[in-house]
Amino acid sequence: MKLSVGIFFGGFFAALGVLLFLVSFGTDYWLLATEVGRCSNGEKTTFHHEGFFWRCWFSGNVGENNASMWNFWYTNQSPSKNCTHAYLSPFPLIRDEHNSTSYDSAIIYRGFWTVLMLLGVLTILMASFFIICAAPFASHILYKAGGGFFIIAGGYTVCSVNERIERMRYFFHFP
Repeated sequence: MKLSVGIFFGGFFAALGVLLFLVSFGTDYWLLATEVGRCSNGEKTTFHHEGFFWRCWFSGNVGENNASMWNFWYTNQSPSKNCTHAYLSPFPLIRDEHNSTSYDSAIIYRGFWTVLMLLGVLTILMASFFIICAAPFASHILYKAGGGFFIIAGGYTVCSVNERIERMRYFFHFP
């Protein structure tokens, strides 16, 4: 009885994790960044958000209350939002503003990030297949294999997100 309950909750949380991962993979909010330019006439803030398929930026003013930052990102975005395709596009700016050496190395960096992300998606699908095949409780080995593949997929995802954060930290000069 206890084993059946444990297997049920393990499968439930695995399915929930797969669902959340695939939803986040399809959205454009993998990376949120803010760029503040201080001029004599006030602050100009540019907000960037980037996902696997699109990268977007818009200008706005959050104000003094930083607690409303999340509300601003999701609900009060500027109507003049610019979006471009993000596949193999390493910088949130135009190519002509960078020298060719840094652009080419960033393309390779983005390629590694893309490969790690796709390996994570494929590993999750394979792990889900193993868990579904073990559904009639016929083989505990398939459950162990599926769980192992879920752990490997989590590692791929952590590596791809960490790589993405490090690249943006370098570009935007984050601490």
